[in-house]
Amino acid sequence: MTAVNSVRGSQWLGTLHATGLLGAPETPSLDRLVRLAARLLDAAVVSVSLIDHDHWLLISAAGRAGRPVLRRQDFPPSPLCQHLVTTGVPLIIADARGDRRWKGDPAAQAVDREAEVTAYAAFPLRTADGEMLGAMSVIDTAAGAPGGWDRERTETAEGFAAAAESQATLWLAHAEALLAGARLQMILERTPYAFVSIDATGTVTAWNAAAERLFGWSSEEAVGQDVADLIIPPSLRQAHYEGLRRVRESGRSILAGQRLELTAVDRKGREFPIEMVLQVNTEHGESVFHAFLNDISMRRRAETLREAQHAVARVLADAASTAQAAVGTVTAVTGALGWACGEYWRVEPDETGITRVCSWTRPGLDLSGFTGDQPVSLPPGQGLPGLVWVTGRDAWIRDLPTDPKNFTRRHSALQAGLHTAIGLPVHSGRQVVGVLTFFAETVEEPDEDLVATLDGISAHLGRYKERRRAEELTLALTASRRHLDRVIGQLSDFVWTIEVTAEHRILPVYTSPDSTGVFGGAIPRGADILQLIGEHIHPDDIPAFETYRATLAAGEPAEVEFRITGADGIVRWIWTRAMPRREDERLFIDGISTNVTERHQLLEERERLLAQEQEQVRRLRELDRMKDELVAMVSHELRSPIGAIRGYAEMLLDEPGLPDEHRMFVDVIDRKSAHLQRLVDDLLDLARFDAGHINLDSRPMSLSELACQAADDHRPSAEAKNLVLDTDLVAGVTLRADPVRLRQVLDNLLSNAIRYTPPGGTVFLTVGCDDEAVVTVADTGIGVPAEQYPQLFDRFFRASTALASGVKGTGLGLAITRAIVEAHGGTVTAQPREGGGTVFTVRLPAASPEET
Repeated sequence: MTAVNSVRGSQWLGTLHATGLLGAPETPSLDRLVRLAARLLDAAVVSVSLIDHDHWLLISAAGRAGRPVLRRQDFPPSPLCQHLVTTGVPLIIADARGDRRWKGDPAAQAVDREAEVTAYAAFPLRTADGEMLGAMSVIDTAAGAPGGWDRERTETAEGFAAAAESQATLWLAHAEALLAGARLQMILERTPYAFVSIDATGTVTAWNAAAERLFGWSSEEAVGQDVADLIIPPSLRQAHYEGLRRVRESGRSILAGQRLELTAVDRKGREFPIEMVLQVNTEHGESVFHAFLNDISMRRRAETLREAQHAVARVLADAASTAQAAVGTVTAVTGALGWACGEYWRVEPDETGITRVCSWTRPGLDLSGFTGDQPVSLPPGQGLPGLVWVTGRDAWIRDLPTDPKNFTRRHSALQAGLHTAIGLPVHSGRQVVGVLTFFAETVEEPDEDLVATLDGISAHLGRYKERRRAEELTLALTASRRHLDRVIGQLSDFVWTIEVTAEHRILPVYTSPDSTGVFGGAIPRGADILQLIGEHIHPDDIPAFETYRATLAAGEPAEVEFRITGADGIVRWIWTRAMPRREDERLFIDGISTNVTERHQLLEERERLLAQEQEQVRRLRELDRMKDELVAMVSHELRSPIGAIRGYAEMLLDEPGLPDEHRMFVDVIDRKSAHLQRLVDDLLDLARFDAGHINLDSRPMSLSELACQAADDHRPSAEAKNLVLDTDLVAGVTLRADPVRLRQVLDNLLSNAIRYTPPGGTVFLTVGCDDEAVVTVADTGIGVPAEQYPQLFDRFFRASTALASGVKGTGLGLAITRAIVEAHGGTVTAQPREGGGTVFTVRLPAASPEET
């Protein structure tokens, strides 16, 4: 009990271990008790161990045959150790094959590797005052007969555990007695803890090898010196001297037996955290101080790293956006590690550069000359962020002033007093999406543990960004799906997607929210669209539909129209088209079905109307033919009477004794009959042209001369109306044509221009040649409405302006003109003249040199 109570604390066993307790002699009584327990409990291994929060010390173990199976040794803590220390209750595992808690027991190392642990029990051992002392473990394996854990066996084991408590307590007391005196120095030399003893004045009286390694002073240099000058920082020395004074006055220390965390300094002046356990003894009326010291820098660093990780985890848990996550991560890491500045840089979506989106500076530190207030962007590979982005690897610059790389912003960092710079990529999959950079005012050596922690934080931030991106995409997808449903809901079409499995099963993926317009009612959820169509399709359309399905099964797009009987009993025409697609070896078919019943009805109506129209056209053509025959017959029959009338009129006009009044009557008869004669001739000409019976007397001729003659012949009638007949005739324009017919064309165009031009106007006649012979007749007359130009050359058509002006005409001249021009292989067109009037243009093939 004395051994336990003298070092009682949360980690008393570690302290005993540091003093060399493992070298204590064996305790035969405890070993005999363990061997007896192994035989009576028929267990593979029975062991007794001393435990606390941080250590597990095996002091005795025996197997089923009663032989020792494991030497005394120290083991690191385990979950099982923590369980026993925390709960203080037995742990009994009836079937250990599926339970791994027993793995923490060092006695498990004594079990044959090929044997299977089938049952396990651990009974806590306590001191007389109820404090945890150790444990007795019992292990069964498949190699022996499992004993199970019935009540009798459990009570037997608890009895052995009670006996083991007293034996273990005696062992500790015996060990402490053996370690006193001469072996104390050996224990102190072997312990990894620094051991320092001082007297009441603070003078060093003992200094072990671990203290030499920790503080850099040899034992010869340290003994006899003031401990404050060796290991206590100047800022703490006054408190040290005050503590010594209080102990000298009171004879006791309030710090004795406690685990203290302090700051120490080594020979080089490096300050670092230590853990100290202090003992105060009184020898010859004077206080003597014994301290066990341990460097806890690594533990502090680990705690700091854990704190940074936990801070980042809290930030990411609370962040509402990636921007907040980046700012929080930079702030948490920089603050936790005590660095000067931290930044987060985001790679632009188009990967043209990397931009700083946030920075954090330790409070009270002015780094405005380095951080600045404006956004900073760098191209790929430039600066520390650009380098980390391009390489995708960590970068640790130990000391900026001595680093050969001349990074962007390096000069401003040096002016700000920064030394160490660290850059870490933030990945999303294989892609770098951002870079974390940190800066310190001190020179920091590369630290693998720190880099690993920061890499973990960067990965955590990257996963957060991926998760946020996934959430944003999910929300966007959901919104798009709602928008798609709203859009499709406004359509009369039915949109669907199905998946065809490898077993040829049809799985519905998407269907329009409303199918009434196409199928006459709602489609059952999860229905096979193709099968549903196949069950209600018109029998006559089944072959086409089967061909459609076969084409889709072959992976080709297809479409089909068919009739289907809807849920409302109405037969509809449906036009369905679909497109197969593959995604990761999965076959999907996207389709759209449209109700085209109205189109089919319109087509049927169109066919009916077309047949009616064709019949009407046939009848009109028959009527037109009959009209032409009638006109030709009438015209032919009128020629003889009109000729006779004109002949007799001429005879009467030649009669010298004819009275003037009668002569005037005869003159009227002659003029009117001449007009009838021209009308009949025009009708006959049109009939001949339509029948293709007219013959052209084509010969080489001068178009310019023919136009000049026509102009001279029409000039008197133009002058009679106070019109100007202006000509521009290019000489030498020749062609092969019928001069009589071409003169008829010129006469028709000139007479029309003169007839429809009001007094004071002008008629223009021009003849030219480019690739063709060109004749234009333009006037400043009453013109023609734009919509009536296409009808000008139809027989009997007269423009509304001509009718309104009261000018007489038959509507045959332009029809004859077009017939004559087209018979010569030319064209005639009419169009409005700029400034008013009309322009007629005749184009005729020009004669080749051989023809002239």
